[in-house]
Amino acid sequence: MAKILIADDNRQITSVLSEYAKKDGYEVEIAYDGRMTIEKFDTFKPDVILLDVMMPFMDGFEVCRTIRKNSIVPIIMITARGEDFEKIMGLDVGADDYIVKPFSCGEVMARIRAILRRINLTAANSKIFRKGNLMINLENYIVEIDGNPVKLTKKEIEIIWTLAINTNKVFSREALLDKLWGFDFYGDSRTVDSHIKRLRSKLDEYEHNGWEIQTIWGVGYKFATE
Repeated sequence: MAKILIADDNRQITSVLSEYAKKDGYEVEIAYDGRMTIEKFDTFKPDVILLDVMMPFMDGFEVCRTIRKNSIVPIIMITARGEDFEKIMGLDVGADDYIVKPFSCGEVMARIRAILRRINLTAANSKIFRKGNLMINLENYIVEIDGNPVKLTKKEIEIIWTLAINTNKVFSREALLDKLWGFDFYGDSRTVDSHIKRLRSKLDEYEHNGWEIQTIWGVGYKFATE
């Protein structure tokens, strides 16, 4: 389930957008000012942010700049005016898209779906996976949590990569054995269990709210997200 952070000081707008987003199956958090937006971003780890330009304490441009210092999360700016300079400034500070009030909630949801499709397509063709505070770079065999390198073996990285790019898909032990060790591997499914156990032990040295390698008893394992 993708997570959306809606940041706008207009409670009527946030209420309506929230209802539309929940009907589309998204998990939603709301922020009513710039400072709250930064706080919610840090704790909620959204997949997309709807960000109003005019908000108390910090405007949308400043919030966008702050988030862009350490995140590439998609940001859709919301502006009450359609002036080109606001659109240009929003894109220049790191926004991915913009929408002008008054708007159709259906259009906003369509913009969100389009951005999430682009993310999924890019991830499918990329050797880099990101979810919350996790980054997996299969090209260089690097795994980081909150920017901290996690010391994993080549096989452990291949396991978490295979599970992560197939988020919430359950893999049997035999499927993982065949995919990562090969059909001619001389061993049994306990090999997978021991690797998963060591992998989890290393990952659990760091906080990783919002994702985990989950055991599906009697079946296998999956990379589960909230």
